[in-house]
Amino acid sequence: MTTTTSTGWTIGTDVGGTFTDLWLRSPEGQSWVCKSPTTADVVTGVVNAVHLAAETVGLDVRDLCSQTTRFGHGTTVGLNALLTGRTARTGLITTAGFGDVLEIGRLRRGTAGLQGLDLGDYHLRGQVPPLVPRTQVVEIDERIDSDGIVRTALDEESVPAAIGRLRELDVEAVAVCLLWATENPAHELAVAELIRRELPGVFLSLSHEIAPSVGEYARASTTVANAALGPIAGHYLSRLEEELWALGMTAPIMMTTSAGGVVPARTVTERPVSNLLSGPASCVVAGQKIGAELGAPNVLTMDVGGTSFDVGVVVDGVALMSDEVTFGGADMRVPSIDIASIGAGGGSIAAVEGGVLSVGPRSAGAEPGPVCYGKGGTEPTTTDADLVLGVLDPAQFGSGGIVLDRAAAIEEKVGRPLGLSAVEAARAIRVVFDNAMADLLRAVTIERGHDPREFTLVAGGGSGPSHAWALCRETGLSGFVVPPTATAASAFGAGTSDLKTTASRTSYRRILPEVGASDEDTKVIVSALAETRERALAAIPDPDGSTVTDIASVRYFGQAHHLDIPLPEHVDTDAVAALLNDFERDYEQLWGRGAGFKEAGFEILSVRSVAALPATNIAGAGTGDLFEKAGTRPVVFDDANNPDDTAVYEARWPAADQELSGPALVSLPGCVVVIPPGATATTDALGQIHVKVNQ
Repeated sequence: MTTTTSTGWTIGTDVGGTFTDLWLRSPEGQSWVCKSPTTADVVTGVVNAVHLAAETVGLDVRDLCSQTTRFGHGTTVGLNALLTGRTARTGLITTAGFGDVLEIGRLRRGTAGLQGLDLGDYHLRGQVPPLVPRTQVVEIDERIDSDGIVRTALDEESVPAAIGRLRELDVEAVAVCLLWATENPAHELAVAELIRRELPGVFLSLSHEIAPSVGEYARASTTVANAALGPIAGHYLSRLEEELWALGMTAPIMMTTSAGGVVPARTVTERPVSNLLSGPASCVVAGQKIGAELGAPNVLTMDVGGTSFDVGVVVDGVALMSDEVTFGGADMRVPSIDIASIGAGGGSIAAVEGGVLSVGPRSAGAEPGPVCYGKGGTEPTTTDADLVLGVLDPAQFGSGGIVLDRAAAIEEKVGRPLGLSAVEAARAIRVVFDNAMADLLRAVTIERGHDPREFTLVAGGGSGPSHAWALCRETGLSGFVVPPTATAASAFGAGTSDLKTTASRTSYRRILPEVGASDEDTKVIVSALAETRERALAAIPDPDGSTVTDIASVRYFGQAHHLDIPLPEHVDTDAVAALLNDFERDYEQLWGRGAGFKEAGFEILSVRSVAALPATNIAGAGTGDLFEKAGTRPVVFDDANNPDDTAVYEARWPAADQELSGPALVSLPGCVVVIPPGATATTDALGQIHVKVNQ
């Protein structure tokens, strides 16, 4: 090991289902990608990745940790807990008469989380119960109206009785969601004071703090999810901090959030529901950063992992957002980068039923994995197909050094039922797989009023760079970009994300079209924005160097869903009128010309402020490698019976100003970039490979 006194190292980490990814940048701008197997306790896998990173750059691990000034981290701990039902035992305290809010939910609660063909399977409906069963919901006598006025005083006897019931149930966390606490939190605060006194050590979540928005069910469901995840997230992050501190880490852990920024880890321990989608969101942030470097304001990010295909959309430099996510039977009102996903990944299983070939959503997962991994898998996957088609090296593939055996299962389970050879069957699998992904790309662009040809496609994940060329052909894109961090895009995003905090506040106003916005409407909105801006900036260490973006949630009167519309820095009555015009424009862009119905009137539900402190020095020039030719091998592109002799190149981090002509394969750590016949590839100063595909 060597030692150095240089400071300014940056680390980004992301915990996936199979690997824990780490992105490392030196003070001079050199970058590395490391991957370590994810462990059951998660923390050990992260620490192992840090040790591997130190070994990779020739430093003692304590030197690396002590010289690190930025440590970004993303995790799936909370999401996995929700999906597997391994959350803390949680109780809910709510207003008398509203104890069934989680059971009733919405009309679609029984199908929440289902996608595609599963939505039509009646046997799958209602399979996921609420996070808190009815037996752990207790009601108290109190009532606050929508104007914040107390209609029924808080019953001093019912609260201790409710707390006593939860004590008998031995709950680890308590969620408190009282009617219209968003307008007057006095009763929630009083209940919280008693809970802290009577149930010390229990994790507590209050709805007016966690989800201050209109909608009783979403507010209750979000608060319950936050409470259920609190003990798990707090324990995990405390352990991670202790392990890193023991190695000499002085930089605070900055957790990625679903909204696409990072916040201090202590913030997440209080609101773990805010980082459920931290990994996918970080991948979109990485694409956003790359787009900014390239001068490309419109970006499509694709991440093809082992089980899913995730897509994010960046328009005019801003990632499209959503304010609600659904996992584990819970609809959570959490500002998040809008991630579209389908069950299509490297482990997606190909099967023939009734003479029809399908690929996914079932996945071979990490265990046993694809057949060609030789770990006991028997069902062919897309990775097996790529191997048979020549995309993957049969001798060795993947950052884990997995030795692959050629898969005979494709011929047996796909080829014979369809009357195809093994190679023809493999190509059929790829075509079905690619078309499913192309359909999702069209859904997030064309169906939302965007022309995909105006976007730059950034390919990530273990299989993304191998299939991006086919998606370009399907959607009309002229090419794609593969960063050298492709297999660790989320870790790169965690290491380069802006510090970002969000605060929201209800500000319900109904506006009639024939009357328009009044001074009172403007006054309420301005007052709410003053509060959200102050709260958002309070968590930023350098408010003067920060930017604040304001957003309003708007819908037509009587609708169940809304759109988020940006607000200008200065809000007056004219700005509110412009807000409604922008809502109508965006509404018709989404649903088609003439879909709007302004005669119904408008509802402004809430406002949200997002404060961001931009990250500095997000990219370094670094040094790169010249492509090293590793031979040639036949690869099937369009004709299964006539493969193309394809040059194979290798590089850890490509140097700038190189050019390749297709057909060619470029092996990067953990992935293979496919350059089809007739295409060209060039590299830039950041080591990114730009592939231009002829249509």
